[in-house]
Amino acid sequence: MSSAEEFRKRTLARLDSIRSHLQTAPRTSRLKGKVCIITGVGSLKGIGRATALLFAHEGARHLYLADYDPTNLPELKSTIGKAYPDVKVTVQQADAADEAAVAGLCKQALHDEGRLDVFFANAGIAPFALIEDLEAKQFIETMRVNSLSCLLAVKHASAAMKQTNPSRGKEYSGGSVILTASVAGLRSGAGSTDYSASKAAVNSIAQTAVYQLQRTDIRVNTICPGLIETGMTVGVFEPARARGNEGKIGQLNPLGRYGLPQEIANVALFLASDESSYVNGQAWAVDGGLSSSHPVVPGRFH
Repeated sequence: MSSAEEFRKRTLARLDSIRSHLQTAPRTSRLKGKVCIITGVGSLKGIGRATALLFAHEGARHLYLADYDPTNLPELKSTIGKAYPDVKVTVQQADAADEAAVAGLCKQALHDEGRLDVFFANAGIAPFALIEDLEAKQFIETMRVNSLSCLLAVKHASAAMKQTNPSRGKEYSGGSVILTASVAGLRSGAGSTDYSASKAAVNSIAQTAVYQLQRTDIRVNTICPGLIETGMTVGVFEPARARGNEGKIGQLNPLGRYGLPQEIANVALFLASDESSYVNGQAWAVDGGLSSSHPVVPGRFH
């Protein structure tokens, strides 16, 4: 077997292990008692869904799950309920860039549970248009869905997280706001102009928000995924598989492979948990190393 074939075999085994991890992993209490909101959970192959399942596995008290498309919400609630009957789940159709909807989710969490601990603003779109074809209305829509949604999450989640409720175990202000950005928001070469600009804005929102939330113990961080197999990237994966080139997907990064939603969820879990209590205002690239370097020729250094 050639080294390339051996690498591919090992990579596929690694990906299968990641996909099935929750089936064998023991449950812990990393999110015990925490009330969490996650947006963008509707895709059956998405980061939001993977994160909801992981948060339930790790003992979250109540998950409020929202998506613009309600089609798969009942199935997600049922799946979590069967696997984790001790976790409360509330699903809601909502536009994550609608202020009333976001404010309503936060108010509902306070009404039901008396606290809000985590808000993962994961909703987003990934359009593609060359700059000469990009219309102003598309640019504004991309910014609305990808950037405004995150601003609203920070605004309303932080207000809810400041609320104390000793009777519900929350004596002090505090919480974690997590925003989905992208490596496209770090530098060029990973997305269209409007998409990249919207994700750069998300990183900036996190960096500036933390200084307006000083001494509240409310943290704001972003996750910057690289090439992840989700519903949004089907246009990359399906043609490559049809040509028999799946092994080349992700070859430009040092790990030599693409990522899975579960790998982004693992980072969201860390940021949601108290383990990341001193992590604030950071953009976490989860991309197999893609954004760690300028373009290089394999085997040569400049």
